[in-house]
Amino acid sequence: MQYFQGKSVYKGIVMGPVAVLRKNDYQVKRTRIEDADAEILRVTGAVEAAKEQLGRLYNKAVQEVGEASAAIFEVHQMLLEDEDYLESIQSMIRTELVNAEYAAAATGDNFAQMFAAMDDDYMKARAADIKDISERLVRNLSGGADADLSSMEPSVIVADDLSPSETVQMDKEKILAFVTVHGSTNSHTAILARMMNIPALIGVPMKPDELKNGMTAVVDGFSGQVIFEPDETVKAETKKRIEEEAEKQKLLQELKGKENVTLDGRRIHIYANIGSVGDMGYVLENDAGGIGLFRSEFLYLGRNDFPTEEEQFQAYRQAAQMMAGKKVIIRTLDIGADKQVDYFQLGQEDNPAMGYRAIRICLKQPEIFKVQLRALLRAAVYGNLSIMYPMITSTEEVKQIYEIVAEVEEELKAQGVQYRIPEQGIMIETPAAVMISDRLAELVDFFSIGTNDLTQYTLAIDRQNERLDDFYNPHHEAILRMIQMVVENAHKCGKWAGICGELGADPTLTEQFVRMGVDELSVAPSMILKLRKIVREMKAEA
Repeated sequence: MQYFQGKSVYKGIVMGPVAVLRKNDYQVKRTRIEDADAEILRVTGAVEAAKEQLGRLYNKAVQEVGEASAAIFEVHQMLLEDEDYLESIQSMIRTELVNAEYAAAATGDNFAQMFAAMDDDYMKARAADIKDISERLVRNLSGGADADLSSMEPSVIVADDLSPSETVQMDKEKILAFVTVHGSTNSHTAILARMMNIPALIGVPMKPDELKNGMTAVVDGFSGQVIFEPDETVKAETKKRIEEEAEKQKLLQELKGKENVTLDGRRIHIYANIGSVGDMGYVLENDAGGIGLFRSEFLYLGRNDFPTEEEQFQAYRQAAQMMAGKKVIIRTLDIGADKQVDYFQLGQEDNPAMGYRAIRICLKQPEIFKVQLRALLRAAVYGNLSIMYPMITSTEEVKQIYEIVAEVEEELKAQGVQYRIPEQGIMIETPAAVMISDRLAELVDFFSIGTNDLTQYTLAIDRQNERLDDFYNPHHEAILRMIQMVVENAHKCGKWAGICGELGADPTLTEQFVRMGVDELSVAPSMILKLRKIVREMKAEA
């Protein structure tokens, strides 16, 4: 029996046979060539084949995990069009007269090392993407094909690492869990795992080559532990826990259609956080009362240029129509910090989390903001849509936003375009916004507290810095006092206040939030019924 401790990407507990994923490591040999043009032509063919393969993977991913999570394959296609990357391969072929396979592999290694050496965690995670596309090119040049992962039996996938391509090709009904030596909680593979509800561990200090296919493994996403070849006692305990979890899920399903009302009659709204219209299935499946956070920035990621007004309008309208009168709160673009987009040309910043981001971009570059506002005002005609502005720190910013909204309204009116001015609120995610929330409440229709950034800014801790995990305390008394202050100031002005950050999904705080007077909790769809159960079994008046 072997125990290993890793980091959980998605919670859950499973037991089953191991399937060790050993990649087809093509032995890339350096070979001298005579005709550089012919080799470059081979690279061009391999790139085109890779684009077609990624297109098929994108379509499959959209069906299974939604547009936001599938966007990684569009990113990969963009990387295959990157001039620096392609010119590096071509230059190596011409100057060193080496074969295409070697040039592609060496260039991939160089670029991956460059990304891995960066300080930013998000950029570090892109090293795996570079490695993925380079391996795909080498496979195509070598006459290989993607591994067929769709026909495997239900298994615990064990690997040194998993690329997004490999994850999406798997039949998710047959994956019990995956466990990898490497990987990052910010990687696209981790995001896909969470969207696909696959229990997963990363950073496990095991040696996959020493494990055998078919051996039994227990993956505990709650404790972050994996056990290989468990003894009978552990197997019995695991079976019991699996049955308990299944029973919990069954009981939760019985809460569908029920109201979020406490034993003493206090009603609270429980909404869902999503990244795209492709995630709407999870919202409806989990019986959310509405959408409390539609992250519109995902419309801007994974592409070469700004989404058009029509593209945005169609996405917002579809969300509003699908929710059939239930509230849909769309956050205006929150680009910057850990969400970098090349075509915005934001430049490098020493501290991007506190830099040029979110509403600051919109106010400095109103031509970008107006396109989104036009789409939102047009879409508001088709349902119960609200707009939410992120990273607010002053009343002046809110007034400036309203001036731009008024300009957009005049433009739409002059053009005879149908529109509606919806409810407008702001995110409270800076200490400044908390301290002047009494004045902000007079200007807006609602507050939604973004606890992720609020905690980061209040505690002066970069939440993506693993070295500070021991100091990062989202339950800090200062944070809870701030939430209480915001709720009270909202209610004094007759406005509602909710929480859309990670803390809203923390079941250990649900009762406290309800008793504070929080009106709404917006969480991952998978948490909706869990919070409903807590609300229905508690009393608002302690």
